Amino acid sequence: MPATSRDVARAAGVSVATVSRAFSSNGAVSEATKRRVMAEATRLGYYPDPAARRLITGRSGNIGLIVPDLANPFFADAAKGVERAARQRHMGLFISDTDEQDRLEPEAVRRICRQVDGLIWASPRSAGDVLKEVTDGVPTVLLHRRIPGWWSVSADIGDGMAQALRNLYSLGHRRIAYAGGPERSYSGQLRLEGLLGASAELDLDIIRLGSFAPTADGGILVADLVLATGATALVAYNDTMALGAISRAVERGRRVPEDLSVIACDDIAYARMTIPPLTTIQVPRHEAGSEAVALLDELMADPQATPKEKILPTQLVIRRTTDVPRV
Repeated sequence: MPATSRDVARAAGVSVATVSRAFSSNGAVSEATKRRVMAEATRLGYYPDPAARRLITGRSGNIGLIVPDLANPFFADAAKGVERAARQRHMGLFISDTDEQDRLEPEAVRRICRQVDGLIWASPRSAGDVLKEVTDGVPTVLLHRRIPGWWSVSADIGDGMAQALRNLYSLGHRRIAYAGGPERSYSGQLRLEGLLGASAELDLDIIRLGSFAPTADGGILVADLVLATGATALVAYNDTMALGAISRAVERGRRVPEDLSVIACDDIAYARMTIPPLTTIQVPRHEAGSEAVALLDELMADPQATPKEKILPTQLVIRRTTDVPRV
């Protein structure tokens, strides 16, 4: 027989009303009491009825997540981090994919916000005034984008790019190609800023190849361009693009890293499985998703609280797609 709120109340040593308040984001219970109630609810397998919760608290117990592309392993990993943290808090999760098209974002947000108490918006492409308009009145945490006055969780990607360039410099590379991602990508701006800052410091020749789809097909286009530049190394927007570029370079008879060193960004699971394994910047994805849920929970509990920005560190992971230049 399924556990009830009375069973949880009895096990936690509190009233049924306290159990109800513990499951409400703005419920007036202490953090210690809330943790005790949640622990007993998890142990007993108790989940509050969504319809009853909405009637009692005025809230659905659901949160929303907007992502540019769930087929991209980076966002799939971030979504898993969000889902796991939401499940631990007994929240439901609605996800919407905007297919890397900023024009689809406003309607996706309006649609999902009808069903949720708060929103996590991953890497939005829309301008800040658009974000403000479509999320008006809905507690929102930005994931991998920072805007002054907004709650957000992001990664120090600029520092990661600087680490990548310093590594290439130490190996002897002086002419390096950079393949950017979507033009309106905020994290893409951070990548470029970190890259240009470090290249000026090290006096490196950076060849900017342009913007490409953050996919393996985008990487195939990148490879033909970089091979025509005479660059000895490529820094790619993300791992998926880098893997496409490596595949095309090998197809054209070039060796990685002997003829071309490659560094990317994200450290998705496939980066460790390729031959050779990919040197890349490790960006926390599960952790970022989890932190976003924690901030959203805090924001929903107190909408007037001072906005918080959390910036997570990145780390270059050196594997086998980088080496000293042979030419």
